[in-house]
Amino acid sequence: MRKLTYVVGTTIDGFIAAPDGDFDFFTPYVAGDYLPHLIGEFADTLWTPARAALGVGDAPNTRFDTVLMGRSTYGPGLADGITSPYAHLRQIVFSRSLATSPDPAVEVTAEDPAVLVRKLKREDGLGIWLCGGADLAGQLLPEIDELIIKQYPVVAGTGIPLFRADFSPRAFRLTDSRVFEGGNLVLTYAKASD
Repeated sequence: MRKLTYVVGTTIDGFIAAPDGDFDFFTPYVAGDYLPHLIGEFADTLWTPARAALGVGDAPNTRFDTVLMGRSTYGPGLADGITSPYAHLRQIVFSRSLATSPDPAVEVTAEDPAVLVRKLKREDGLGIWLCGGADLAGQLLPEIDELIIKQYPVVAGTGIPLFRADFSPRAFRLTDSRVFEGGNLVLTYAKASD
């Protein structure tokens, strides 16, 4: 059965973006030994234009073949004219406001995210990457099998949290951790047995 993995960058205080959705403040922290790690381990999660610029545009997918994102996560690229941000993956956008897809390579759905994820997990293929955002992650929390938290050495104070959900503690166990010279951490957690 396929796994749903939430791979996401966050501040030390748990924010994935500024209150307005901007996440460019993470860029200065993608340096040193961290960038080669991202390219080597997480090339599947790079935007198509970034993959080309970093020389992995034609590399086969190794972890994921499907990406899930909410409308707010899809929106910034769309505003810049990028209608298919992850052309190397099956792209599914959950939205109640976007009636049709601006690109034939992107599926737009108003289906219940948990129901759709359960269907996707039963299909053959590589893993399913939950790209974001907080609302979608909150809705899918019971379905998340793995968390990969890319923690940047910065405190935001406020912004968009990792999850927006009702209080409902869920246990995960740490399975891997990496510390990089610039202070970045990559923490991998597996869903604890119920």
